[in-house]
Amino acid sequence: MGHPDRTPATHRVMRQDDNGNRFLLARGLTRPAAEALAAEFEARGHKQLYWVEPEEPEEPKAAEEPTRSE
Repeated sequence: MGHPDRTPATHRVMRQDDNGNRFLLARGLTRPAAEALAAEFEARGHKQLYWVEPEEPEEPKAAEEPTRSE
């Protein structure tokens, strides 16, 4: 059984081009959906590197500090 207080992990699909530049192609996907999308891109025959990685949970934003007026 899973933990009810945990949100399911989301994954993203990344691409690296011939120059080593990395790009985010899609995010917020389930692992099977992300893997299917990466496989679809790979099947197109481009000489790019595609992979799936888990997304880090977003950290809550810190409350803004009040500004000082002098």
